[in-house]
Amino acid sequence: MVLDASVVLTWILFLALFPTCFYWSRRAYRIFIKKDYSEVALKKGEPPANPKKWAPFAGLINLAAAIGCGWAIVGVLLLGYPYEVWSALAGSTIWSKIFADFILRQQAHPFVFGKKKKEAVSA
Repeated sequence: MVLDASVVLTWILFLALFPTCFYWSRRAYRIFIKKDYSEVALKKGEPPANPKKWAPFAGLINLAAAIGCGWAIVGVLLLGYPYEVWSALAGSTIWSKIFADFILRQQAHPFVFGKKKKEAVSA
């Protein structure tokens, strides 16, 4: 085996799956088991008006992404998946998670059309 850039990037992608899978599993655990909604649908660091409403969706997104990454890890280590299979599985899982989080965040923080009304200032 020749150590070139593609081998190094392949190893980086594979090793990055471990903390990624752990992080997404922990987020799903926090949402479903601990009922901690502090990281649900954040936009610029701010939670939505009702994070409990969006928590099941965020939890399912994180759980599905963790299962996808875990499947890729098990596929490489135990089932001997070839590079094309596990990298496609890992890549599509990561991109699906990014898009699903973006869609959820946009739904939880709707865009308001028109001018913003100034709040009445108490004197």
